[in-house]
Amino acid sequence: MRAVRFSALTAVATAAALAAVTGCTEKGSSGSDDRVIDVTATDDKCEVSKKEFPAGHIELAIENKGSKVTEVYVLFPDDRIVTERENIGPGTKQKVTAEVKAGDYTIACKPGMKGDGIRQNVKATGGTVAKRDPRLDKAVASYRAYVQAQADETLPLAETFAKAVKDGDIEAAKKAYAPSRIGWERTEPVAESFGDIDPKVDVRADGLEDGQKFTGWHRLEKALWEDKKIGAEEKTLADQLIADLKDWQERVGKADITPTSMANGAKELLDEVATGKVTGEEERYSHTDLVDFKANVEGAEKSYELLKPVAKENDAALVTELDKQFSALNTRLDKYRPNTSSYDFTSYDKVSKAEQKELSDAVNALAEPLSKLAAAVVAK
Repeated sequence: MRAVRFSALTAVATAAALAAVTGCTEKGSSGSDDRVIDVTATDDKCEVSKKEFPAGHIELAIENKGSKVTEVYVLFPDDRIVTERENIGPGTKQKVTAEVKAGDYTIACKPGMKGDGIRQNVKATGGTVAKRDPRLDKAVASYRAYVQAQADETLPLAETFAKAVKDGDIEAAKKAYAPSRIGWERTEPVAESFGDIDPKVDVRADGLEDGQKFTGWHRLEKALWEDKKIGAEEKTLADQLIADLKDWQERVGKADITPTSMANGAKELLDEVATGKVTGEEERYSHTDLVDFKANVEGAEKSYELLKPVAKENDAALVTELDKQFSALNTRLDKYRPNTSSYDFTSYDKVSKAEQKELSDAVNALAEPLSKLAAAVVAK
């Protein structure tokens, strides 16, 4: 999970209320393409080149002119995520392709990756969207079935973990902890798109918003590995974790999924690896980071494989590079488990700094071409 997330707005929040807190300004477009939206982020502004654009495929051309790392989001009015791009460094540019239906949206820049971000209300107009390749409809349907299956398979594993916590069995809970997270990590961008579930189940201590209670997997991870005790509060939190995961299970099949959100989600999973798993921040108490790492890569690869037939026709060179980099990263990960059919990985505190650097380099080598997958999927 990313360190800090947006707090949820209600679906009935008005556009005027949102505009009052954005601090964003509109500027003239630097390009002639009405589907390209220039987004200029600074430490205190989020400028967009147009407030209205045609529904369908759009491209965010993002430039960070600030001094802080930023994130840029396209959000529904109720704060669900349409698409996002994280970890945009100062002085760098990114392009993000997305698909939107006619309606109201918010573009938000998040300097320093903290708080609700600086927001700009925008509108997609028109009711016609280019006809989609039937293979992409099939890819979306298959991916929707995949994320539902991951949620369905997670629940019994999480219930085993929660039962061990409630029984006060620390060793059994430790054993059940990492397996209970695999399905979530494979499909995390879809879970995060709802806005309100992820902060309950997967928040880290350093990601808490003001007034937010520390709950979920990582709160229990801390109790097991650092505090080394299970009390009444932890047992209550175990029940809450299951309730929140059941909410996820019931809602995940209704998530807004498009070919571009699948492609962007694959890139987001690599961002998760780069900012949490490679650094050792995600599983700072249990050191089970490599289990999450592998699950993130598997989730990204699933999206890629479903989109690959269309992407290959549009950009064969990109597909060749992605095949190469996925293989290289998986081969490197396999060095840290004795059996490639299991998730029994080396504890991350036993991985040297040099080895961590090698893993980071492999992630970056994959992330760069993966950022181009969404554009390849919609290319004519």
